[in-house]
Amino acid sequence: MAKQVTTPVETVGDVVFRRIREDIISCALPPGAKIRLEQAKERYSISISSLREILSRLTTENLVIAEGQRGFEVSPASRQELLELADLRIVLETHAIGLSFAAGDLEWEGRIVAAHYKLVAAERKLLKGDVSRTVEWVRYDWEFHQAIVSACNSGTLMATLSSVFDRFLRYHMFAESFRGQAVVDDHKLLFDLALKRDVDGASAVIRRHIQSGVDHVLESGRISKGA
Repeated sequence: MAKQVTTPVETVGDVVFRRIREDIISCALPPGAKIRLEQAKERYSISISSLREILSRLTTENLVIAEGQRGFEVSPASRQELLELADLRIVLETHAIGLSFAAGDLEWEGRIVAAHYKLVAAERKLLKGDVSRTVEWVRYDWEFHQAIVSACNSGTLMATLSSVFDRFLRYHMFAESFRGQAVVDDHKLLFDLALKRDVDGASAVIRRHIQSGVDHVLESGRISKGA
């Protein structure tokens, strides 16, 4: 008899944690915003005690700042953090690429092809000016990058990269603009290099891709030069 796999059931706290985290990444809760517990309690339909626990968890990712007795606020956006996240993402993602390209099999290649197909569809709509597809593109963007490194065989590396990716992504959402054809071209080149298992080429594209993202965010003017 085949062994049945049980799927962990999400608690209310898990669901609210994910919702608040997504609201921070998407900037629905913008950088520096005060999180007023009574209002958040109504918005997310959860008790204040559970809300405090969730916000405390989010401080471990530097997405929320605890202000002692005054409550919580969304971590502000700063040039320094953006640069640090970019450097960390480059280190993690290029390392994961090396591991993944060495171990990847046919199933891994299939995940890359499927993820790129969805990403291209979303990017095509954004290039036509359909900004309502931004959130969809964000999800497919991560799924594509995740697929490329998914054969690295390190859950810890994947979880850490996922957290850094999201925190880096928050800055792009804050900039409120899509980088256009350049980012589409990067993804196509990365796709081709991944299927060729060209570690050096893919790593070089990742470095340029991330640095271009930093430049784009800084040029948006949303982060003050002194921040």
